[in-house]
Amino acid sequence: MTLPRPRPSVRKRAPLLGAGFRLYLGAESAGLVGTSVHLVALPTLAVLELDATAGQAALLASLAHLPTFLLALPAGGIVDRYTKRALLVGTDLAGAAVVTVVPVAALAGVLSMSVLYAVALVLGAVTVLHQAAAIALVPQLVEPALLHRANARVGAAFGAADTAGTYLGTAVVAAVGAAKAFWLDALSFLVSACCASRIAEPGLPPEGEGRPRRRLAGEIWEGLAYTARTPLVRDLVFALTLTGVGVGVTGALFAYYLLTALEAGPTGLGIVMGVSGAGALAGALAAPRIVARFGPGHTLLAGFATCPVAGLPLLFARPGPVWLAALAAAGGLQLAAAAVARTTQRSVSWGTSVLSHHSSLEPVKGVRVALY
Repeated sequence: MTLPRPRPSVRKRAPLLGAGFRLYLGAESAGLVGTSVHLVALPTLAVLELDATAGQAALLASLAHLPTFLLALPAGGIVDRYTKRALLVGTDLAGAAVVTVVPVAALAGVLSMSVLYAVALVLGAVTVLHQAAAIALVPQLVEPALLHRANARVGAAFGAADTAGTYLGTAVVAAVGAAKAFWLDALSFLVSACCASRIAEPGLPPEGEGRPRRRLAGEIWEGLAYTARTPLVRDLVFALTLTGVGVGVTGALFAYYLLTALEAGPTGLGIVMGVSGAGALAGALAAPRIVARFGPGHTLLAGFATCPVAGLPLLFARPGPVWLAALAAAGGLQLAAAAVARTTQRSVSWGTSVLSHHSSLEPVKGVRVALY
C-alpha cells in the first residue's frame, strides 16, 4: 500500500508593502545618498579648502540645524495643506537648485564661507519641509499593521544609502575635489524627485472636501496643546529634544575635530561616517526583533542611553589609525542605537495618533514633525 506523499508546507508570505512604498523608499534613499556625499564634501570644503576656523565650522553646522527648531511645527501645518507628493517633488527640486550654488560659485571664483552659510541655512529649511512630508506619507502608503515593518525597512534602506553615499562621497572628493562633489548631490535630488513624482498618493479627499482650512497659528497651538496633555507624546518630544540638542552640540565640531586635531583627512572622515552608516543599517534591521523581545519602552530607554555613552571615545581620541578605528566603531554603535530608537519611536508615535483618532479626538496636525 502506497501512502500519499504529504504536501510540502506552504510558507505564508509576508504582506507586501506596495509599489507606492517602494517608490517612496527609492526616492528617499536616492536623496540620502546625495546628502551623505554632501556631509563629507561640506566640512572638507570649509576646513581644508576655505581654512574655516573652529567658530566658523560651528556656525556652519548650527545654521544647517537652525531651521529644525524654527520650522518644525509650521512645517506640520504646511504638510496638511498640500499633497505630500507635490511637497516631496518641490523640495527635491529646490534642494537641487540650492546645492548647485556651491560648484557654480567655485567655478566663478566667488566661493566663500558666506556662500556656504547661505546654502546650509536654505537647504536646512528645505530639508525640514521635505522630511515632514516624507514622514506623513508613510502611514498613507501602508496598512497600520505593517507600519512598524515599514519603518524598519525605511531605516535599513536609509542606513544602506547613508553608507554607500558616504563612501561614494569620499571617493568623489578625493578624485575631483569637494566643490565638484556637489554636482552628485544635485543629481541625487533630481533622481529623488523623479521617483517621488510617480507615487500614487492615496487617501486624499477631493479638493475642498473634508479639509477645512484653518489658520496656521491655530494648528501650531493645537499641536502644542495636544503634546502637553498627552503623556506619551510629551515624554517623547522631551526626550528627542534633549537628544537632538546633545547630538547637535557634538556634531557641530565633530568633522572639524577629525579633520584638524586628529588629522584624519577626508578619507578618515569618510571611513568613520561610513561605518556609522553601517551601524544605522544594522540597528534598523534588528529593531523589530528587539522591540518584540524587550518592548518599546525598554528599547527606547536603551537607545537614548547608548547614544551619549558611545560618544565618549571622542573625548580621549588622538591621531592615528587605532583611534580612528575606535571612533568608527563607536559611531557605528551610536547610530545603531539611534536607528533602533527612531524606528520604535515612529511606530509608537503613529500608533498614538491612530488611537487618538479612533477615540474621537480631533486629529492633531501641528505636532507630527516635532516627534522626528
